[in-house]
Amino acid sequence: MKLWVLRHGEAVPYGSCPDSERELTALGREEALRSAAQLIGQPITAIYASPYLRAQQTAQVVREALGFEPEIRTVEWLTPEIDPDRVAEQLVSVSNVLLVSHNPLVGNLLSYLQHGAGCPPEKVGTAGLAELEHSELLIGSMTLNSLKHP
Repeated sequence: MKLWVLRHGEAVPYGSCPDSERELTALGREEALRSAAQLIGQPITAIYASPYLRAQQTAQVVREALGFEPEIRTVEWLTPEIDPDRVAEQLVSVSNVLLVSHNPLVGNLLSYLQHGAGCPPEKVGTAGLAELEHSELLIGSMTLNSLKHP
């Protein structure tokens, strides 16, 4: 099982609009495109994304760059403050999926899947792309194959 976790690209600053409506900047779109290039040829079966606009836009950039036919699956369990355990529960019956989300969830989820609860979060910049792998989803035992920033 492989799992890719992508933080959204750079977005307009806080305070310019509600957090859930913050759009990607031009740089954010470029970052998302560079991260998408890292996914070419990967066996992705689905793209799950937070409903927040910047995550939706990032997921769409990736989808178009990959020529990925299935629709993006918008899920509430990828919003910034969700507990990583809740995300892990959703991933039990899937494999080879891309998750597009936000910090602090992205950093916390990567740490949780590798080390279990109680470890510091991974540091993930905008459009940071992580690839995790294991024979099955086991909390605290997945291997971080890579963490790339555009």
